Amino acid sequence: MGFGVFIHRSDSIYDDSPAERYQFPRQYLSRAEACVGDWIIYYEPSKVAETRGYFAVAKVENVISDPKATGMFLALIEPGSYLDFTNPVAFNGRDGLAERDISGRAQWSVRPLSPGDFSRITALGFNEGEPLLPRVGETIPAFGFEEEQVPFVFEQSRDRISYISSRIVRDRIFRRNVLRAYDARCAITGLKLINGDGRAEVAAAHVRPVEANGPDILSNGIALSGTAHWMFDRGLISLADDLEILVSRHVNDPDGVWSFINKAGRAFAPQRAAERPHPRFLQWHRENCFKH
Repeated sequence: MGFGVFIHRSDSIYDDSPAERYQFPRQYLSRAEACVGDWIIYYEPSKVAETRGYFAVAKVENVISDPKATGMFLALIEPGSYLDFTNPVAFNGRDGLAERDISGRAQWSVRPLSPGDFSRITALGFNEGEPLLPRVGETIPAFGFEEEQVPFVFEQSRDRISYISSRIVRDRIFRRNVLRAYDARCAITGLKLINGDGRAEVAAAHVRPVEANGPDILSNGIALSGTAHWMFDRGLISLADDLEILVSRHVNDPDGVWSFINKAGRAFAPQRAAERPHPRFLQWHRENCFKH
C-alpha cells in the first residue's frame, strides 16, 4: 500500500468518474496496484483552463481489468471515500512544489506520493480558513489541519486520514464546498438569505443521499433552502438533466409550489460545468425519490 497521485481532467478522454473509478492504460498498472487499500490525491494539470491543481482525495479499493475496453484498467474508488478539497492546491505555489519528492515523475499520470507530500497537500487542501458557522445541532471537532504547525511525519498522514474519514468533518467540508459553488443561493428559489449571525440559510443537500451510497462530490450536491430541501428529499420536486425543475403531481398545492420556484423554472447552478449536478445522480433521484 502507498499514497499516490492520479491525474484527471474534467474533459478527459478516459472513462473516469472520480468518486467511483479511474481508467488508465496498462503502463500504469503496477503503480495503481501499489495504491490499493490506500489514498490518492487527484490532480488536474496546469494546461487545463482554470485548473484546480490538486483538488480531491479518494481511497483505492481495487484495481481490475476494464471489461468494456481491451488493454485498459480501472482503479475502483472505495464508496464514500471521495472528498473535494476546500481549497485547490497549486502544483507550484508560493512555498514551492507541493510534491517535493516528485523528481523525474511529473509527467506520470499515475505516480507514487510520499507520506510527507500527502500530509502537506491535504493540509493545504482542507485548510478551511475562516470558520463556517455551523447549522443548528452541528458539532465541530476541536482539531483541524490549519492548527498543526509541527513537521510533517508519517503518523500525521494517518491522523489526517482519520480526520477526513469522519462523517462530521466530511459533512462540514461538503457544506462549505457546495455553498461556495452556489454562492450560498438556493438552487430552486434563487434566494440568497443570510441571517443576523452571518450564516447562510441554505443546506448542502446530496442529490443521491449518503445512505444510498451517494458520494461527497460537488456534482452530487445542491444548495437548497429549508423548504426546498424538505420537498426534494420527499420527492415532491426533482430536476431534469438540463436542470428544469420538476414538480410532482402528488403535490397538493401546485400553484403554491410554482410560486415558490424561481421564475425561470430551472435550477441555478455553479459556473463550472464539473460542479453542476451530474445527470447520473439526477437520474437516480428521479427514479428513486421523485413521486411521478
